[in-house]
Amino acid sequence: MGELLVGLYVFVLAIFVGFEIITKIPPTLHTPLMSGANAISGITLLGALQAARSGSTELSSLLAFGAIIFATINVVGGFVVTDRMLAMFGGKKKKK
Repeated sequence: MGELLVGLYVFVLAIFVGFEIITKIPPTLHTPLMSGANAISGITLLGALQAARSGSTELSSLLAFGAIIFATINVVGGFVVTDRMLAMFGGKKKKK
């Protein structure tokens, strides 16, 4: 029960810190931060794979599988959005 409460405290604190950071950052820095968030999501994906491999119960394996799916969606979606944002900064391509 103690580990669950500590995990819950860290989760709630991360929500508040993340919200404060995102709302205070100027929009020009969102693209580099998004790239960093994609890297962190990649680490989350690796952690979910490790949890799925060592899952001792069916519930933990199921939760790890869900984490793999959501982390994969986050990584792929983040790279797609970052690519679109970087394309907006690029100049217009000349037509031949």
